[in-house]
Amino acid sequence: MNLFNIIEEIEKIDPDFSDKVNPRRAAIKNITSFGSKVAMAAVPFAFGTMIKRAVAQTSTPSVVAILNYALTLEFLEAKFYANAVDKVGFIPANIHPYYQTIADDESKHVEFLINVIKSVGGTPVTSPSFDFSAGGGTGTGPLGNSVYTDLATFQKVAVAFEDTGVRAYKGQAENILANKTAAGADLYKTVLTAALSIHAVEARHASATRQLIGATPWIVSTTAKGNDTGVTLVDGNYDGEQNVIQGGVDVTTLKNSAGASTSVSVATAAFDEPLSMDAVLKLLVGTFIVK
Repeated sequence: MNLFNIIEEIEKIDPDFSDKVNPRRAAIKNITSFGSKVAMAAVPFAFGTMIKRAVAQTSTPSVVAILNYALTLEFLEAKFYANAVDKVGFIPANIHPYYQTIADDESKHVEFLINVIKSVGGTPVTSPSFDFSAGGGTGTGPLGNSVYTDLATFQKVAVAFEDTGVRAYKGQAENILANKTAAGADLYKTVLTAALSIHAVEARHASATRQLIGATPWIVSTTAKGNDTGVTLVDGNYDGEQNVIQGGVDVTTLKNSAGASTSVSVATAAFDEPLSMDAVLKLLVGTFIVK
């Protein structure tokens, strides 16, 4: 996906966007003072999305289909967090406000997307049933009842859901762009605004849930495995995060500020990989989302 195209589209919504990013460009020049790892993680993050990235899918979904897909994911997250924050004594008081805020955000995302879908003439999907044992409706999946009885399990599943959500929204960027002509300028602007608004907040949720379990706020993968949560059940949610090739360039061959090659952990942490709609639904439907 070409960032210059996306910048042009964002500037149509926010004419001051270029001015807003100029101070960040200056900051990037001095970022190496924070050390090689931070430098290599931050610089590709700043420039990596300029590289064309195509998300291969069998067909391009309509804008309403994309919005309903996002709504389904938000229904899942909203229910997941509501169950936890409403269970008295489950989440310790010192971290409960963090999860309450995320729960409130997810609920607002649901309401927001329903209103957007109606505003463009679509019909919002209704919430599916969920099985947080990952058993597809049996209630006896591999997680059993541990999500709401064991805090550590809940927190790691939260991380997996948030990381997946960020990748899922990114995976629809190409489809939103592909709908520009068919949707028309007004509808296209509405959908793009909705997606960008929620994607940024989901990224903040991902960072927060990671830090709450003592993990890095970004995904750190190895050559063999994208998943860094330690929960093998969600390996598929992180598949592809071990990629170190960006725009045809092997990031590990680039030199850091100390003149050494970039490690795989830093190269993978510098980029989030998209997940297609098909991939996300295959991961969630029949496990957490009841068919």
